[in-house]
Amino acid sequence: MPLDAVCLTGVVRELRESILGLRIEKIQQPARDQVILALRGGKKLLLCAGASQARVHLTGLARENPAAPPMFCMLLRKHLTGGRIAAIDQPALERAVTLTIDVVDELGEPGRRKLVAECMGRYSNLILLDGQDRIVDCLRRVDMEMSERRQVLPGLFYRLPPAQEKRDPLAVDGEALRAMLDAAPDGTDAAAWLLGNFTALSPLVCRELAHLGCEDGTCLRDGGDRERLAGTFSVWQGMVRGENGERFTPWMLTRDGKPADFSYMPISQYGNAMEGAPWDDFSSMLDAFYEKREQMERVRQQGADLQRAAANARDRAVRKLALQEKEYERTQDRDRLRVFGELITANLYRMERGGSVLRAQNYYDPAGGEVDVPLDPLLTPQQNAAKYFKRYNKAKTAEKYLTEQMELARRERDWLESILDELTRAETEQDFRDVRRELREAGYLKGPGKKEVRRGPSRPRAFRSHSGLRILVGRSNTQNDKLVREAFKSDYWFHTQRIHGSHVILCTEGQEPDAEAVTEAASLAAWFSQGREGNQVAVDYTQVRYVKKPNGARPGMVVYDPYQTAYVTPDEGLVKELEDKNH
Repeated sequence: MPLDAVCLTGVVRELRESILGLRIEKIQQPARDQVILALRGGKKLLLCAGASQARVHLTGLARENPAAPPMFCMLLRKHLTGGRIAAIDQPALERAVTLTIDVVDELGEPGRRKLVAECMGRYSNLILLDGQDRIVDCLRRVDMEMSERRQVLPGLFYRLPPAQEKRDPLAVDGEALRAMLDAAPDGTDAAAWLLGNFTALSPLVCRELAHLGCEDGTCLRDGGDRERLAGTFSVWQGMVRGENGERFTPWMLTRDGKPADFSYMPISQYGNAMEGAPWDDFSSMLDAFYEKREQMERVRQQGADLQRAAANARDRAVRKLALQEKEYERTQDRDRLRVFGELITANLYRMERGGSVLRAQNYYDPAGGEVDVPLDPLLTPQQNAAKYFKRYNKAKTAEKYLTEQMELARRERDWLESILDELTRAETEQDFRDVRRELREAGYLKGPGKKEVRRGPSRPRAFRSHSGLRILVGRSNTQNDKLVREAFKSDYWFHTQRIHGSHVILCTEGQEPDAEAVTEAASLAAWFSQGREGNQVAVDYTQVRYVKKPNGARPGMVVYDPYQTAYVTPDEGLVKELEDKNH
């Protein structure tokens, strides 16, 4: 769900307790819609203005920054670096947060700036204000052509978006609420009624209040439903106001172990269809909820052209292979051509020119039956025989050629599918650069239109087994090759069986690895593969000395023998537990 105004209230309350008074040491903009304020004490405040991921909270996730900081990031650094957070405010039930920051200008004079994060879906924005609440600049400028009701441009005074034409749910007392409920017709959908009459209530919360307040969980049927819904609404008001010591409860909903939704209160409407659990704080919950969505968004934004190029090339390879296989099937009927040629040769004495068919005994048939041999009436019998022998020899040659070409086409298809698999796991800009370079070197992308910023080589993902052995996981086909090339012969290599995935190296330091370390390395290989969602995934492993790269093979393509196979179930918890934070 998008972060609604009430949930944002809970986040703001947490932030007041943890970051007020802290100094801003660094400012980064790792993505187009994200700004991170690195605060004293190691805390990092994320402000995101993505259309589907707008939010504000502390984050513990590592994000790679671009080689050159965007202009908006440079502007924030100029005005806010070294400033101290003096206040964190949220306009009443608005999806906006204002950070008031005490700063010192270039002349040493004290001043004040404000950074506003508007978390309003596709209208989300980050806006920097000066001491008089005048807009210095913003992430997204909104002019008259884009909106006649509200412009967001440098030099204008900042004002909130126009209020919705709905009632404030905290300003309605019990008597007024009951009067509104009494006016609702019998059979009214309670969730739709709440959503249509009150601001700041999300569809999820409206459904939950209806579930708790109505006897059938959905509709207002009688006075009892109205009374129960009014009581449930009153309890909700008390929680939001913080009355009687009540506090928000960060609540995560999961389906099959994957984050599905979140709220600031326990959610029971789904029964057994979803699992729900409380979290210690909003920031860690939001980090966990948006982690995979952020990765998918990065793939969509940065890898869209790569995904399209690789998918188109893969589809062409698949179509080419299908045509080759069809042609290969036709070559398997070549013996019939040879038999026809030999039967014509054996019956030359009784044939005349101009015939269209030869009916002869097939001495290759164990039953001794007769067969009709089609003839070209414009050719002599000898020329008809020569034509069949020529077609036979051509099919024989084609079989050899097609066998080689089909093997090349299969390798190309498999390599392109491995590229597509890489893109699903790409996390950093360097990951995308590696894939882009790989496609360019293979001829599937044209050379860069402008000089690329030089960056150091990407590093593989690093983990530690419980016994202390280092485990390295490749991020790309090129890096997979490098891992195998640089590993010691006594190290162990892991890869999922018959499906695409990363190469994994278990560094043994010259010793025989323990069984637990082998299982953990196999689990990592299963997690960083197409088998991530499966159970009992087959993972082959062997010493690096037995892993060979065929001549002319694409990056990441290897052969190995002998080997053993482990069957493991991918476990995200184990992956995070083994992660080497010091790498």
